[in-house]
Amino acid sequence: MQVHTNLSDFRGVKRPVLTTGTFDGVHLGHQVILDRLRTVARREGGESVLFTFHPHPRMVLYPNDNDLRLLNTQEEKLHLLEQAGLDHLLVVPFSRSFSRMRAEDYVRDVLVGQIGVHALVLGYDHRFGRNREGDIGLLRTMGKAHGFSVEEIPAQEVDHVKVSSTKIREALFAGEVAKAKALLGYAYPLSGVVVKGQQLGRTMGWPTANVGAIDPVKLIPGNGVYAITATTSHGRFKGMMNIGVRPTVTENGERTVEAHLFGLDADIYGEPITVRLHQWLRPEKRFGSIADMKEAIAKDKLDALRALEQL
Repeated sequence: MQVHTNLSDFRGVKRPVLTTGTFDGVHLGHQVILDRLRTVARREGGESVLFTFHPHPRMVLYPNDNDLRLLNTQEEKLHLLEQAGLDHLLVVPFSRSFSRMRAEDYVRDVLVGQIGVHALVLGYDHRFGRNREGDIGLLRTMGKAHGFSVEEIPAQEVDHVKVSSTKIREALFAGEVAKAKALLGYAYPLSGVVVKGQQLGRTMGWPTANVGAIDPVKLIPGNGVYAITATTSHGRFKGMMNIGVRPTVTENGERTVEAHLFGLDADIYGEPITVRLHQWLRPEKRFGSIADMKEAIAKDKLDALRALEQL
């Protein structure tokens, strides 16, 4: 996959077969679009292209809105799109001036004039241009005038749930990581660096890796205990993770992400770690004593092993 970051230098691509959007999550609905994109590109003797933006448009249009949380870091998205078998990824900076471009001008000047689009493959209800005034009907009308075809992919469903980035975010905020996994097509990842905490888990026989340096706009799922897998420089491990404020041992309310990896016997402070969340086990709770908490953690391990036994 060739990555391009300058629209004016996007040249020499044979019969570009294009899709466009933010593709946050690169979920199962996105994957259907990308599969069809590759199929049409082969049929037309062209090359597949995803035209997207960075940073996310909401971060530019609403810079004071700190509520935006994304399913992918840019690095994660690039990896997923590479796996999808794209020929070209065109990532251009989003700007306020770009957002004010009339839909007709965008099609004529950008899609046709600069990219030279041969065919479009788009998700359902695709909107674009100033005030989201452009739609599939406008694209089909302009396609006839400018010589490109347009194909719309219908919404995809999993267990009667329409797949969308919004639905996946809602599931993750609620701690429903198994549902999110079903809609994404992969277990939700959190990547960061192992940082030193209070080391209370070590004193209780349950040492934890505190995951820090997580991308600030990356969505962290709701508080609770989860069954996880984790990858470090020492390999891949099964484990369990607590997301929350540790109410039994602290009063400061600081939210942490702490993983206990089964079978890891090494110091990994300062090392990168990627955790994948497979199943929610229980809510975070305040225990009456440390002994009660240790007993619950032992049960959590058994529950996590059962949840992960097929992995």
